[in-house]
Amino acid sequence: MGELRGDLEGTGLRFALVVSRFHQLVTERLLAGARACLLEHGVAEDDVDILWVPGAWELPPVVQRAARSGRYAGVIALGCVMRGETPHFEYVAGAAARGLARVALAADVPVTFGVLTTEDAEQALARAGGTGGNKGWEAALSALEMAGLYRKLEGGGASA
Repeated sequence: MGELRGDLEGTGLRFALVVSRFHQLVTERLLAGARACLLEHGVAEDDVDILWVPGAWELPPVVQRAARSGRYAGVIALGCVMRGETPHFEYVAGAAARGLARVALAADVPVTFGVLTTEDAEQALARAGGTGGNKGWEAALSALEMAGLYRKLEGGGASA
């Protein structure tokens, strides 16, 4: 029985970080975590492109273009949607999640989801480098592992 796993080796790989400006206090922390993860795992600083979009709603089309560009080993979506007093949260969070899922299924490179959906700023900050860790770091780690697995699948794989 064969087994394939992605590695976390980022040397020679290029990644796009697509980041929402809305709730920038939070998304900048997600971005810092994602960048730190990539750099720690061998990705060169010049091989990390940061693409800013206005909000979480705009993430899917830009992630899709980045994934289709052929420039990247993976694309990492980073954003934050906080519940408010209107149904806006459900529309934006749901559309971003569904859109990114569609892009991920259609893409030839890994697309990872680093979009926080929280009740409030306290929860968001906890998950953006606070007591809940950094979900940007986690999304980047997933992208690295998936890029390694994709490489093995394309090359016929090897037990790992």
